[in-house]
Amino acid sequence: MSNRLLISNVTIVNDTDLPFKGDVFIANGRIMKVGNELFDQAEQYIDGKGKDWLLFPGYIDMHIHGSAGSDVMDATEQALHQMSRSLVQEGVTGFLATTMTQATDTIEQALKTIAQFENDGDEATLLGVHVEGPYVSPKRAGAQPVDYMILPSIEQFAYWQQLSHNRIKQITVAPELEGGIAFIKALHKQGVIVSIGHSDATFEEVDRAVAVGVRQATHLYNQMRPFHHRNPGVVGGVLLENAVKVEIIADFVHCHPMSIQLAYRLKGAAGIILITDAMRAKGLQYGNYDLGGQTVHVTASGAHLPNGALAGSILTMEQAVKNMKAVTNCSLSELVAMSSANAAQQLQLRSKGRIAAGFDADVILLDQQLNVEKTICRGKVVFEKS
Repeated sequence: MSNRLLISNVTIVNDTDLPFKGDVFIANGRIMKVGNELFDQAEQYIDGKGKDWLLFPGYIDMHIHGSAGSDVMDATEQALHQMSRSLVQEGVTGFLATTMTQATDTIEQALKTIAQFENDGDEATLLGVHVEGPYVSPKRAGAQPVDYMILPSIEQFAYWQQLSHNRIKQITVAPELEGGIAFIKALHKQGVIVSIGHSDATFEEVDRAVAVGVRQATHLYNQMRPFHHRNPGVVGGVLLENAVKVEIIADFVHCHPMSIQLAYRLKGAAGIILITDAMRAKGLQYGNYDLGGQTVHVTASGAHLPNGALAGSILTMEQAVKNMKAVTNCSLSELVAMSSANAAQQLQLRSKGRIAAGFDADVILLDQQLNVEKTICRGKVVFEKS
C-alpha cells in the first residue's frame, strides 16, 4: 500500500474559504500539507494540470439504507461491505448505516452486526448508525411499517446503544409521542443527534422539542406535518428554527426543485445536509425490490410501495450535489458545506469535512460538471472513473 500521495494543480474547495489552486500532500491516511508548488516525495502522484479538476472533501451521507443490492437491515457484514464498496463510486467516503422501523429483534440484529463491523481499505467508512424509527408517528408512516411503531423508551435505547458498541450517532423521532420530550432531552445530553421526522407535531410541539435538543430534521418536507398558514407544522418549524439543520433528498422526486430553492433561501447552505435516503436498488436495474419486507417498485419516477408511497430513493450523492447546484446556483464552497462539512460538524468529526493539514485524507476529485473522477479514502485511491 502506498503511504504518500501528492495531488497537484487542482482547485481546493472548503466550506468557509474561497477556492484556490494548489497542492495537497498526504501521508499515512492524513493530510500533511496544503499549499502551492509542493515537492514532497511520494509513491503516487496525481497531477491535475490542464484538467480543471476540483478537490472536495469526500461526501458524507448521514441517511442511507442500502445500495448495490444490499441493505443495512440484512444484518450481515457482507451487506455492509457491499454498500461501503459501492458508495465510493459516487464520491462518498463516510456514511451512517440507517436502520428502519421493524420488529425489535430485527433492529437489534442489525445493531449487533454493525458493532462487529470493520471496513476494508477500499471502502467508504461506516461512521455509525442512524436509527430511523420505530419511535415515529403512524400518521406520517411513509415506508415505515406502522405495525412495528412503538413509543420512545430511554431504557430500550440505552440497550441498543450498548448492543451497537456506542455506534448510534443519530435517531429520528416524532416528539409528539408520549414520552417524546423526555427521550429527546436524555439523548441530546448523551451527544446523540436527535432528528425530528415521520412526525405529525404542531409548530408549538416542534418548538418545545428544539428547546430540549432536536438539532436536525429527517428528509425535509417528506412524512412531516406540512406547512399551513394557520399551522406552520413541522415544515414551518424546522425551516424557522436556526438550531436545526435539515436533510434534503435532492432528487426532484421527494421534493419539487422550488421547494429545495425555498429551503436554501431560508436555511442557507449552513443549515442544509444533502442525503440520499437510498435503498438497495441504488445502482441497479429498475424492477421490484424489498424494503423491510415490503415490495418496492423502482422505475424512472423513483422507488414506491404498491400504495404509491415513496420508499427511499435511488439517488447518488454525486447527483444530489449536481441537482443542488442546478437549482440554487450556489457556490462550490456552499456545496462542500451541504455535502460534507455540515455533516462532519453535526457528527462532531473533528478530522473530516475539510481539506487542511491534520485532517483525514478523505477527498474527491471532480470535473467542472461535478462528475466524480477519483475517490480517495484514508489516503488511498479507491475509485477512478474509467
